[in-house]
Amino acid sequence: MKITRRAYELWQHAGEPKDRDEEFYLQAERELNEAPENAITATISPAPSQGRL
Repeated sequence: MKITRRAYELWQHAGEPKDRDEEFYLQAERELNEAPENAITATISPAPSQGRL
């Protein structure tokens, strides 16, 4: 489940491109196999707020 969740985050961060699901899944799998348990979430910045300061 962690791989799927991370692949979804990567896909969203890339602008939700079509037909690249396998690419993001494999990238997520590599990241999770290479990184310490809690390091993954630090690589994605939160999306900017929409009109709120």
